[in-house]
Amino acid sequence: MLELPEVEVLKRDLEKEIVGRRVKDAEVRANRNAMKIIKRHGRRKEFQDLLEGAKVEKVDRIGKLLLLELDTGYVFVVDLGESGLLLKTSGSEEMETHTHLVLSFTIGGQLRIVDPKPSSEVSVLPGQEIQELRENPPFLIDPLTHQFTWNHFSSLLQDREVPMRSLLIDPKFICGLGPLYADEVLFTAGIKLDRSSDKLSSQDVRRLYRALMETFQESIKARGTSVGEIPFRDLHGETGTYQLELKVYEREGEFCPRCRHDIAKIRIDNTYAYYCPQCQT
Repeated sequence: MLELPEVEVLKRDLEKEIVGRRVKDAEVRANRNAMKIIKRHGRRKEFQDLLEGAKVEKVDRIGKLLLLELDTGYVFVVDLGESGLLLKTSGSEEMETHTHLVLSFTIGGQLRIVDPKPSSEVSVLPGQEIQELRENPPFLIDPLTHQFTWNHFSSLLQDREVPMRSLLIDPKFICGLGPLYADEVLFTAGIKLDRSSDKLSSQDVRRLYRALMETFQESIKARGTSVGEIPFRDLHGETGTYQLELKVYEREGEFCPRCRHDIAKIRIDNTYAYYCPQCQT
């Protein structure tokens, strides 16, 4: 599943690859799942007319939504969901199975959405609607924005009485953390999964904040984490490498890299959690 580091990798790739490009053609493939991806529009022609001829002026994101701002005043919004892939290819490259949308640019290349589930959704929305979403996002914290400080983080934690692991994977609290990164962050910070968020000391919060920021930055540097049934691929189809650096996730029974105790696995909130019972307190 794509989380915030993977979406940030795609955003940075898109900034380099498609800003200034003009859309020549927007092809919604002839299959039922392709229509699900553009369900907000309903009709292919309505969707295509909003994209064809438009130039990409800027790439941005709100949480896990990728935003391609167009010179028409509209914004092409991409939500890749749990299983979507966004790929930049040549026009002659073989079409992958489960390709649902193809944007062709006037000066070479295509942008394709591939999704076997599908869980992706795309839409073309007025800029004003996106501005309203910026002002009222569906989450409290985006760890990659400059407004996020440890003092702000501390106040938000103190306002809640929730087990830390449950709070960290809540997308309404932090966008794009998810179970994998939550387990890695809590391990790095040395904090138990069930510690209540309002019971952390200032030292705990500083460690947690540092672990969160470092984990995300290291994952972005490694081009994301590629695990699971449909591993993440970047805009050029390459997998990330941060999975090689994971310390506890899916490593039950292995030695803890900090204290050599066995890493444990339990089920919490309908997901599996991984942790060290010895050094997370």
